[in-house]
Amino acid sequence: MIMQGRKHFSPQLFYQTSLELLVPQDNFYRILQKELNLHFLYKATSAFYGKEGQESIDPVVFFKILLVGYLNNINSDRALLRYCADSLSIRLFLGYDLDEELPWHSTISRTRQLYGEEVFLRLFQDILRKCVQKGMVRGKRQCVDSAFIKANASMDSLVEKEILADAKTYTEELNTHSDYQVTPQKQKEVEQHHAWKQEAYKGIPGHRKTFQIDEDGEEIRPKFLSNHTHYSPTDPDAKISTKPGKPRQLNYAGQLSVDDAHHVITGACASTAGSKDSAIFHEIMNQTIENLNQNEIELDKVIADAGYSSGEFAVL
Repeated sequence: MIMQGRKHFSPQLFYQTSLELLVPQDNFYRILQKELNLHFLYKATSAFYGKEGQESIDPVVFFKILLVGYLNNINSDRALLRYCADSLSIRLFLGYDLDEELPWHSTISRTRQLYGEEVFLRLFQDILRKCVQKGMVRGKRQCVDSAFIKANASMDSLVEKEILADAKTYTEELNTHSDYQVTPQKQKEVEQHHAWKQEAYKGIPGHRKTFQIDEDGEEIRPKFLSNHTHYSPTDPDAKISTKPGKPRQLNYAGQLSVDDAHHVITGACASTAGSKDSAIFHEIMNQTIENLNQNEIELDKVIADAGYSSGEFAVL
């Protein structure tokens, strides 16, 4: 006789159990729940709510959901809520029982837009303070770097900016507002580019169409698209950018300052992907210095790559 077991599942009509029994005591989210007190958020967000209408999502629950998304690298509100609903430990962390429905993904999106930057910054500073109290930040060395953050917009959404009839005027504006001067060769390339566009737009009403149309009615895309000539109406602040070995796409730039003791983030800010690291250095370092000063820690050294190299940076 073969003693091979076969499991047969027959769902019960009623269960006598609870999340407290199902989630182990050493679970990560149980420990996080004990260590992270976010009740200060009720007062910090009270100004964003009125006295009439339907009750909103609990602010503490909202920020806990965002934290779960960050810890698990989930950047979609739909996917994040599905992930939370499917996890017993996260349900316990959020305070939602087995039979409770979690908030809609659209509620998360609207609430994120409701709060100002100062609320998110205060939450960041409060968590940093807890890390300092645990001895995880020493402040001796801060490592600063940037990374592209993919915008929620596709390259296919790009449309042409208003065509400048006079290419010479365009290059003069570049000379006025750029850190470098446009060379005669570059000016010639700009003029050729505009000549191509004007030829492509013949017979196209509105002069807002992005691409020329071939014989089969398909759009002909130029090889490279520029932030000077194109933008995304879906997300106008996103910029076309790329890094070696990476595809060209619409991005933002995130700046982080990290303490070298236990890799705790001590400062964070965002900028357009077209900004030079050296131009954003003051913003990220001012925030980092302020965050450390609030915890009576003095900054000693800053480590950064060549992207932050500039005369002004060297003086500092």
